[in-house]
Amino acid sequence: MSTYTPAVRPTTRSQTVLGGTITEKALKRFLEGIPGVDAVGAQARADGFASRSIKTTSKAWGLDTIISMVDLTTLEGADTPGKVKTLAQKATMPDPMDPSAPSVAAVCVYGDMVAHVRESLGSWHISQRSDGVAIAAVATAFPSGRASLPVKILDTEFAVSEGADEIDMVIDRGAFLSGSWGLVYDQIMAVKEACARPDGSYAHLKVILETGELATLDNVRKASWLAILAGADFIKTSTGKVQPAATLPVTITMLEVIRDWYGLTGEKIGMKPAGGIRASKDALRYLVGVAETVGEDWLTPDLFRFGASSLLNDVVLQRQKMATGHYSGPDYVSVD
Repeated sequence: MSTYTPAVRPTTRSQTVLGGTITEKALKRFLEGIPGVDAVGAQARADGFASRSIKTTSKAWGLDTIISMVDLTTLEGADTPGKVKTLAQKATMPDPMDPSAPSVAAVCVYGDMVAHVRESLGSWHISQRSDGVAIAAVATAFPSGRASLPVKILDTEFAVSEGADEIDMVIDRGAFLSGSWGLVYDQIMAVKEACARPDGSYAHLKVILETGELATLDNVRKASWLAILAGADFIKTSTGKVQPAATLPVTITMLEVIRDWYGLTGEKIGMKPAGGIRASKDALRYLVGVAETVGEDWLTPDLFRFGASSLLNDVVLQRQKMATGHYSGPDYVSVD
């Protein structure tokens, strides 16, 4: 028998905007009162970012910054220990011909692969190097989110116990779209609690909205606020399994919520577009969007990530071209 009672437990964040008593009704009233998104304006801003000219020195900095922000990802049913170990090695040295290339931010895998990534990273793991690579694990019945809350909690606790530094959870989109916002709020809270480690610290929680299924930018804005109120350290666009995945208008909409939350509280929330970002030129546009929407403080792996697999290869090839004056062949980058 279900014992679920929606939206009854406050967080410090929810109390900031809802007051001391947190109820389903109060949460719904707040979310329904959020102004709608100007979809035409969001697209126009995105088009403006795409038209910016980036000079050579800025491009060189941008390419290195993109590499440092990548969550290098493999989330396939055919993943093997050997595959994820190879990916982890690539994460530490994206360009074997140029050791000056930065390492990526994290390797993102399923929970049962976390231990293999940890073994492969060795001293590169973030807990042992200030400039190391974190381990991220997807959880909560990724990518569908269709599981009971106890299963989602166990999924999260297992990944954390295996050594995951970050958890990428998916929200229940069916619950959100049917208006059961208290259910979504409580599940995010419960997963956040499941991120606890024995030493009292917490794995960082990235909350995936799966914006391609939310249909409207108004829903994206509401879901972003909901995730932040419930405890998200990052808000993330997509699983990469649904199209459309990350887009600039969606990312701008989410960044505006992050900007407004920072203006209200002084707290910085991270952002992660994921899925469909494959080319360096597109990633550079996202950096422009970040700088102009929330500010340059967010141009760091602590606050902005790219969920990607093939993007890294393109950035490495672009970086090689800037160094040598010509494009390298595909044999000069590893195949994922």
